[in-house]
Amino acid sequence: MSDFHQSGPVTALPRLVARPIADLEAQIRRLVPRFPVALVIPMVPSEMDRPALSGILAELCHVDYLDSLVISLNHASEADFHRCQEFFAPYAGRKVIVWSESPAVSGFLRGLEEAGLDTGSPGKGRACWLAMGVVLAEERAEYLAFQDADVVNFSREMLARLVLPTIDPTVDFDFVKGYYARVSDRLHGRVTRLLLSPLLAAFTRLMGQEPYVRYLASFRYALSGEFAVKADLAQRMRLACDWGLEIVTLFEALRHRAPSRIGQVELAERYDHKHQELSIGDPSRGLHRMARDVTKHLFRTLAANGVNLSGGLLRSLIAAYQREAEDAVADSYAVSIINGLVFDRHAEEQNVQVFTTALRASVDEFLQDPLGAPLVPNWVRVWAGSPDAGAKLLEAVAKGTSA
Repeated sequence: MSDFHQSGPVTALPRLVARPIADLEAQIRRLVPRFPVALVIPMVPSEMDRPALSGILAELCHVDYLDSLVISLNHASEADFHRCQEFFAPYAGRKVIVWSESPAVSGFLRGLEEAGLDTGSPGKGRACWLAMGVVLAEERAEYLAFQDADVVNFSREMLARLVLPTIDPTVDFDFVKGYYARVSDRLHGRVTRLLLSPLLAAFTRLMGQEPYVRYLASFRYALSGEFAVKADLAQRMRLACDWGLEIVTLFEALRHRAPSRIGQVELAERYDHKHQELSIGDPSRGLHRMARDVTKHLFRTLAANGVNLSGGLLRSLIAAYQREAEDAVADSYAVSIINGLVFDRHAEEQNVQVFTTALRASVDEFLQDPLGAPLVPNWVRVWAGSPDAGAKLLEAVAKGTSA
């Protein structure tokens, strides 16, 4: 059973009872005629070789309330695209495959660049952005849900719990973030547990109750990939192309909505994701890169919202983070021992060392260039700069492998 205690400005909806999936889905079915839902799954071709995506597809084949299933395929060849078509063939509902590297979509992106619209670099963020554009241009769905493709223990209950708080008008959230426990025989979620949470605690110790830090700290799993969003909010949200996607998404939701319209929901007692390598010596890969992307976007977004991040403050932040991270390791040890979990203290300390290195690099990068690479523009901006972009995107996606 999850704790129903509320902390911070973002309402948490815990999973207090095992509500029958038939009840959840029946409630959703009554609502989707008024509030249609599209599900977006961003993915790379290698996901089709892992058991997680097969399990997700098997569960989705029993879901009958979605208006559309949008598979956003990136870093893919033409052979990967055809394989993706075959892979998702068992899903009987309406589906759209957005192949980011197709000749037609690549041409569409070049057209936006020529119009002065920066479409960013390939990756999960741009895959989500393209899928958003497709759903918004079709004007079929009132809500979009996003689901990672690497969840080993996915069940359709998780999707129902994510969708319901957004489409139910009596609850009335415009943005809902999923949360869960990352645990198997040991604790996971290292970037959240040993980087982001201690870093936010360090910010609070140095700056007091800064509203944006408090907002972010109120999320129980700020870096989860699952969220649901109302279409008119989605069209106003800019996205990051790298692993800063989740942080940026949360701040973009707050930029356009009051905290009372933003919620979080517990999807399951436990979530089993693909686990990234730490990549100690290579800052361009694994959790090392993720830590840099997360922290640099955190700094830039806080600065954009008027938080004064001086060089002295950020250097003090590194020292304060190390103290908080040491406490986080001790807390994780206590949680592991009381629950009979495996705990490798050396590995935990290695994580903190890598995250500290990444934090130093992000501080230096931010102080040299507070703006950094621009975010992908929201779709309102795209349509202002290229009024027929929606129609062109749908045409490009429909062409599939054609130029």
